[in-house]
Amino acid sequence: MYREKESLTTPRLQQEERGIELTLRPLKMEDFIGQEKVKQKLEIFIRAALKRKEALDHTLLYGPPGLGKTTLAHIIAREMKGNIHATSGSAIDRPGELAKILTNTQLKDGDVLFIDEIHRLPPQVEEVLYSAMEDFKVDIILGKGASTRSVKIPLPRFTLIGATTRAGLLTSPLRNRFGVTSHLDFYTPDELFIIILRSARILRIKIEEEGAREIAKRSRGTPRIANRLLRRIRDFAQIKGKGVITLDIAKKALDMLEIDSKGLDPMDRKILKTLLYKFGGGPVGIKTLAMAVNEEPDTIEEVYEPYLLREGLINRTPKGRVATKLLYDYLKETPPGSLQQQLNFL
Repeated sequence: MYREKESLTTPRLQQEERGIELTLRPLKMEDFIGQEKVKQKLEIFIRAALKRKEALDHTLLYGPPGLGKTTLAHIIAREMKGNIHATSGSAIDRPGELAKILTNTQLKDGDVLFIDEIHRLPPQVEEVLYSAMEDFKVDIILGKGASTRSVKIPLPRFTLIGATTRAGLLTSPLRNRFGVTSHLDFYTPDELFIIILRSARILRIKIEEEGAREIAKRSRGTPRIANRLLRRIRDFAQIKGKGVITLDIAKKALDMLEIDSKGLDPMDRKILKTLLYKFGGGPVGIKTLAMAVNEEPDTIEEVYEPYLLREGLINRTPKGRVATKLLYDYLKETPPGSLQQQLNFL
C-alpha cells in the first residue's frame, strides 16, 4: 500500500495551501494531464520493471518549478507499489545526514527516495550517494582517531528520484548515474484549461469555460500558477460577482492581480524594464541584474527567467542577458540601430 513518508523537511507552505495542493494532486498516471512524452516513457519503464520484479532505474526529473516533478515522483511510487520518502537537497548538509536517511527511514525494496532540489547537495554528500545508487550500500564511519573504521551497510533496492530546476548544476558523475532522465516543459493553454476545469470540480468552484480559458492563457504554462490563480479569482468572484468565474470576472481579477495578457507579473515587468531602461538592453550579468531588481540571482534564474526565455523576451549570451526584438515590441519601444539593422538583414 502506497503512503508518503516525511523526512527532514516538508514543503514550506501554510497548512491550508499545502492541503489544497495535495487535494489537487493527481494520484495516477492516467489522471496526470500534459507531459505526454514523459508519461509514455515512464509508463513503459514502470511496467517493464514490475514485470521483472525489479526496482525502477534511478530517475531524474528536471524543468522549471510548478510543472509536476513532485507529483510525478508520488505517482511513480504509487505505480511501483512502494512508499515514497521525501527530502530536499538543501536540507542535507553532511554525509551522515544522508546515511541516516538511507538507513533509518524504513526504506524497502521498490520504495522511492525523492530528493527535491537535488542540485543543492554538497559534493561530500554526493560521494555517499554514488555507492548507494550503484551498489546499494552506504559507508558508515565508526569510532574516532586510531580506532576509526568504515562499515558498509547494505541497502534495499530502492529508486532515487531527483528533481531539479537547474540540471546544468548537477555534476557529471551524479547525472550519469540516473538511468531515466526526463525534461518537463511548459504546458499549452489547452492543457492548462483542462487542469483548471478539473481543479474547479474538485474545489467545487463554479466556472465558465471562457473564464477558465482566460486563466489558462495567463498562467505562464504552469499548473501550479494556474491553480493558484483559480483560487484567488474564486475569492474575487465571491465578493465582486455572483460566485461564478465568468470571462469578465476572470479579466477583472487578473487585472487586479497585475497579471497581463502574456502572464507576466510585476516582477517579470520589473526585470524586463530594468534590463531595457537601466542597462540599455544589455548585456548584463545575472548578479548585477538581480541586485538592480532587489531579488536573489537563483530566484531569477529558476523562477522568472525560464518563461521569459521561452517567450523570447530575453536571450542569454556569454556576456550576459540581452533584450530581444520581442521585448522592445512588448514595451512599445524602438530597437537601437544595431539591432534593427540585424533584423532588416535577416
